Amino acid sequence: MTQDATARAQELNFDIRKAEEGTTVVCTGKIVSGTSALLVTTIQPLIAGAKRITLDLTDVSYVDSSGMGALVKLWISTKRADCEFRVINLNERIKDLLRISNLSKVLEGDHEFHNYLQ
Repeated sequence: MTQDATARAQELNFDIRKAEEGTTVVCTGKIVSGTSALLVTTIQPLIAGAKRITLDLTDVSYVDSSGMGALVKLWISTKRADCEFRVINLNERIKDLLRISNLSKVLEGDHEFHNYLQ
């Protein structure tokens, strides 16, 4: 791993908790252009055969446009796999960012995702 890749990995960490009802991934750090690919490559292998993927963003301090794109990419991947996708414990800034960017409207059809934006 390059020094740059190591620094990015330290900006975003995951605690993956698998259970019968689904997998919860507790994210810590920032979901930004340097870490959004790490988010996708960490979560996508968990989707196959899963009933539900829940991202807990309690300890995520910042999400940029690349991070929002990664969330949408994961949402699409879970829908294609007939898997439920939840994003929980968003801070007010992240909720506002999703509303301002109209992503909350795009995802509004997904009842589970939309409920967590309220």
